[in-house]
Amino acid sequence: QQTWPGAAACTHLGCRRLPAHDPGARSSSASPERRWLFSPERPAACSDRLGPVLAAEGTFGQKPLSRRQKLRFRVRFGETCRRPDSVWVSTDHDEIENVAKSWGAKVHRRSPEVSRDCSTSLETIQEFLRNNTDVDVVCNIQATSPCLHPSHLKGALKKILEDGYDSVFSVVRRHQFRWKEVKKGSVECTQPLNLDPAKRPRRQDWDGELYENGSFYISTRDLILNEGRLQGGKVGYHEMEAEHSVDIDVDIDWPVAEQRVRRYGYFGRGVSLMFCKVSGCLTDGRVSLSASGEDTVSIHYKDTTGIGMLKKDDVEVLLLTSSEDPVAQLLADKLKKLTGCEVMQVGEDPLSDVLPVVKERNLDWKDVAYMGNDTADSSCLNLAGLSAVPADASPDAANAAKYTCRLLGGAGAVREFAEHVLLQKEKAKSQMKQDRIDRTNF
Repeated sequence: QQTWPGAAACTHLGCRRLPAHDPGARSSSASPERRWLFSPERPAACSDRLGPVLAAEGTFGQKPLSRRQKLRFRVRFGETCRRPDSVWVSTDHDEIENVAKSWGAKVHRRSPEVSRDCSTSLETIQEFLRNNTDVDVVCNIQATSPCLHPSHLKGALKKILEDGYDSVFSVVRRHQFRWKEVKKGSVECTQPLNLDPAKRPRRQDWDGELYENGSFYISTRDLILNEGRLQGGKVGYHEMEAEHSVDIDVDIDWPVAEQRVRRYGYFGRGVSLMFCKVSGCLTDGRVSLSASGEDTVSIHYKDTTGIGMLKKDDVEVLLLTSSEDPVAQLLADKLKKLTGCEVMQVGEDPLSDVLPVVKERNLDWKDVAYMGNDTADSSCLNLAGLSAVPADASPDAANAAKYTCRLLGGAGAVREFAEHVLLQKEKAKSQMKQDRIDRTNF
């Protein structure tokens, strides 16, 4: 993917209710010097040229894919999409501000006037643009569409930057026959709206229809401020695949979204470093006492094989032992010999111990995987590009992780997560290969 200097982005978060689909974008001249912004549901964003934006806090705040995870996802997504120099999050919520800053985003505190339950994305974006006069284009990325990939924006951005479009939004193709609604008690009969029943086509013989999927909207500054809308002028669309067109509107959408994200979500370019807790992940956390007074723990062969698979794919694995787990500490040398991995001790707050390692290797958190099982691991699980917990992890850790294993700690969970990490790396490699093909051909 191209890298443009001076790119920035902003997002609006903290709304009390999820709004209806609402766009955000800009474009007039096809000059590459234009300033871009990306933003999600009810967001306001800004950027020098290109950047992403996040989602709003809504009615699904307690869900696993909610506020915190969607915000992390969008910041990481935005940084990867075109490498903006800065990412802005517009919010009036302290927790969202803290999460955004922990991911390196700048924060624009929204005014009370655009922080009401009835506030719209347009109002928030307009306020942001008035306060940031160097922003020329806004891309409003909806946080309720978690399967968006950077590649989906390439064609849309080309329309804005090179083809002179004023607004571009995402659509999905659907093959659904529509009929006129008949109100209860009416004697009127329903009528077909998009088909002739006498010539009902087969699905494979019908092109279907295009529907907004609410994933992203891109518009120009002039359109947003001068005309007061997010779609208008020279309008274009970008068609997304059905498997990526996931939209969370009601409670029942969550199970579908969680499964889709695991299979079709965007997880960056692949990790190169993985932290794995020993007690509770590599082992089941139990200590066996023998008659001779020796304390023992067991490690599943599947898990050591999984670690070997990661190392073979150039993923460095560091095993973490706790200062409160003296048995695991005593076995550090044996663990190193068995797995070929370095073993490091962490304290009550693992983040303070692993953060220097990440910085020393000059990595971003999106390049890091973390597997933990306890509340103390939550911060690391939140930050890591890929994170997981065993099936028997604490609720706090499970809510912070991006992946929950089907298997228990010490019973193959590490192997399961290792396979997940490798799958995401393979997807990232395939995407990079496709990007090279696209650049060569177009």
